[in-house]
Amino acid sequence: MTLFNPRMIGALIGALLMIVAGMMLINVAIAVYYHEDWQALLLSAGITFATGALLYLLNLSNSNKEVRKRDGFLIVTLGWVAMSILGSLPYALTGSISNIVDAIFETVSGFTTTGATILTDIESQPKSILFWRSMTHWIGGMGIIVLTVAILPLLGVGGMQLFVAEAPGVTPDKLHPRITGTAKRLWIIYVALTSIEAIALMLAGMEGFDAINHAMATMATGGFSTKNASIAFYQSPAIHYIITFFMFLAGVNFTMLYFGFTGRFSQLKANEEFRVYFYNTLIFSGIVALVLILFQGLPTEASIRNALFTVVSITTTTGFVTDNYLLWPNFLIFLVFVLFFSGGSTGSTSGGMKIMRHIILIKNSFLELKRQIHPNAIIPVRFNGRAVPQGITNTVAAFILIWLIVFFVGAFVMSMFGLDFMSAVGSVTATLGNIGPGLGSVGPVDNFAHIPPGGKLFLSFLMLLGRLELFTVLILFMPYFWQRR
Repeated sequence: MTLFNPRMIGALIGALLMIVAGMMLINVAIAVYYHEDWQALLLSAGITFATGALLYLLNLSNSNKEVRKRDGFLIVTLGWVAMSILGSLPYALTGSISNIVDAIFETVSGFTTTGATILTDIESQPKSILFWRSMTHWIGGMGIIVLTVAILPLLGVGGMQLFVAEAPGVTPDKLHPRITGTAKRLWIIYVALTSIEAIALMLAGMEGFDAINHAMATMATGGFSTKNASIAFYQSPAIHYIITFFMFLAGVNFTMLYFGFTGRFSQLKANEEFRVYFYNTLIFSGIVALVLILFQGLPTEASIRNALFTVVSITTTTGFVTDNYLLWPNFLIFLVFVLFFSGGSTGSTSGGMKIMRHIILIKNSFLELKRQIHPNAIIPVRFNGRAVPQGITNTVAAFILIWLIVFFVGAFVMSMFGLDFMSAVGSVTATLGNIGPGLGSVGPVDNFAHIPPGGKLFLSFLMLLGRLELFTVLILFMPYFWQRR
């Protein structure tokens, strides 16, 4: 038996690229409608489709249909890399982003739903390019949902096996006994929520084009806006509340959303991760709002709205902005920094460490104190009322430890590129956590244009690393991955 199934890997990546090319054709229609450079976009779609078709046709006929575990790691990582490289063609060929490093950075940021940008004047960009930015979010957002449900648990990535207990399509009593049926249902939820939000934003006064773009970015927890000032451009409280609500939904496990939409609210109430996510949002938002009211002298409603928006935006790693949190009192800035390490729910479009992992790690840490008193007792960690296998607990602990190691190493590397301490730390948390805005010179009212080319490529790697759950990418750099034993 061969170590890998290269033909199947090539065929699946080819199919993925053809799907991306099909999405690019939508931008061709947008460019035609707004009398923009549609030829460059059509060429981008053509090159992407031709590359994908070549990979697909050359590998499909003779390929073994079996996809093994090693193949899975390569398909996920190489697929995302291929999407990012070819997805940069619309920027490069239209001249919107002429520097290839910048174009790749923007594309990786889009597909990984990070939302970090190098554009200094977003509103001057062609509408077809702005739509492509939002489209990369939307593709990447649903892409990570499908990965979370169908692939990552099978690879045992970062404790994602535990998600099998909640994910549809894995056991007969869940949503559907087949992954294809599961993906179809999740896509329906994703499209429906995006459409509903776009309509709601239009009814609240947002122009149609902007409403569609912001809806795609919201449901993907991406954060690319069509305005330089992000959501702060809009002074309408209704728009702020609508986006806050849908950001919150996007940070919920999509399986739980399905249960909620089908009337099974008891499933939501019983889900431990959802409860922690919900109450954390209320508690942190309350603290921020209270401080803004008492110490900043801001109006009550505006304080509550900005606090809720910022907490949800950072927790879900969306990265939209209505207020510059770097102007808040220092201990609130620290609170925001803590939220950088949170992340949304497992099985959502949000990035970060994920709340499930925090719950398991904290529970295991406190149970370890109990085990010191009862060393011979078997005291398992329980999640949603079920005992968590020790192997998964160990994997979760390893994931968080490696995440922190990458964070510290990344901050050191960025400081070598000339960034000050706050900016180095902020740029790494913003990209590794797929958040978008960070601290220092990459804060909520700044961008990543000033980062040196080498730093942008490194941060692009961190975005992929964070989006693909660390292990999926890092294992490719281990010698034993390429060995038979």
